Amino acid sequence: MTDTTAPEATPEEAAGQSGIRILAQFVRDFSFENPLAPDSLRAGAAQPAIDMGVEMNARGRPDGLFEVDLKLSARALRDDQAVFHVEIVYGGLFHIAGVAEEDLEPVLLIECPRFLFPYARRLISDVTAEGGFPPFLIDPIDFAGVYAARKAQAEGVQIGNA
Repeated sequence: MTDTTAPEATPEEAAGQSGIRILAQFVRDFSFENPLAPDSLRAGAAQPAIDMGVEMNARGRPDGLFEVDLKLSARALRDDQAVFHVEIVYGGLFHIAGVAEEDLEPVLLIECPRFLFPYARRLISDVTAEGGFPPFLIDPIDFAGVYAARKAQAEGVQIGNA
């Protein structure tokens, strides 16, 4: 039998490699409201309209690591009444190596949220199911598109205020 595992890199070799390492993942804040229960759970009620929100934030730490927060919120309304409201801020602690300074922001606000999204999505699905609704499965999010739109919006605001 042959050894198919790659040899471990020495610390000096690892320092020259680029990459993203997730050191920790955590729920920073989590809220679920079901204000009209049990009436909102009746079968045959009209499908609610759902409003989704997505935010990404990142900050550097003195130890050289980065904290990234992914905030997802969903509000379901039926006849202008809240059926449910769920909000989660799911965070991660990242070590990022070998990334140029000009590429750091997109890595933090696109690639890191891609790592966090499946876990936050599952928590929302689980809590809506526990709240008596069908599991609410958020469609995959184009974080690059969200980042580009927010960047263009911020530049437009700055240009407009000049």
